[in-house]
Amino acid sequence: MGKIFFILVLFFALGFTACNSKFTPKATGYPAVTLPKKVYLSDAVTGLPYAFDIPSYAVVDKNVAYMGVDQQKAGWMNLKFPSLNATLYISYNAVQKDKLDVLVRDAYNFANNHSNKASFIEDSAFENPIGLQGVFFHLGGDVASTYQFFITDSSRHFLRAALYFDTTPNADSLAPVIDFLYQDLKQLVQTFHWKS
Repeated sequence: MGKIFFILVLFFALGFTACNSKFTPKATGYPAVTLPKKVYLSDAVTGLPYAFDIPSYAVVDKNVAYMGVDQQKAGWMNLKFPSLNATLYISYNAVQKDKLDVLVRDAYNFANNHSNKASFIEDSAFENPIGLQGVFFHLGGDVASTYQFFITDSSRHFLRAALYFDTTPNADSLAPVIDFLYQDLKQLVQTFHWKS
């Protein structure tokens, strides 16, 4: 009986001392991202009806197919950011007579297709230094595409681009990379020009 009493007292004593330690939860964090140095190349996009500055850490990929059809001759390309796990998908269309409004409406529809996941969608018109105009879309929240834009001369050329990440969307963890790539997209738009 004395032995059992001693064991019960020992268990209660251990139980009370174990419960008195203060628990501190570990803070949620994200892995650090090393961002590359910004250096822009002005002649890296060749063989297409347009040109713009690209960052040195981007790779031009002209092997683009849409619905099984090669789109390289149509002027489509992908600008890949391998170290940042992102891709800027770029499509080009020659503007047919009275069809600019259809291309603009499609660009708005592509951005609005993310409205079920986006916490907000902001659009802002812009004009680059040589007078080309377009609209920039910023999509907030855990969306697959955080930035989209189109740029046009309103008569002959129309280009649309959408930035996607090759990972599960998480606005908090991707925030430094999203902000970093936004600067590259602004540089692209500012230096964008048609070749013909």
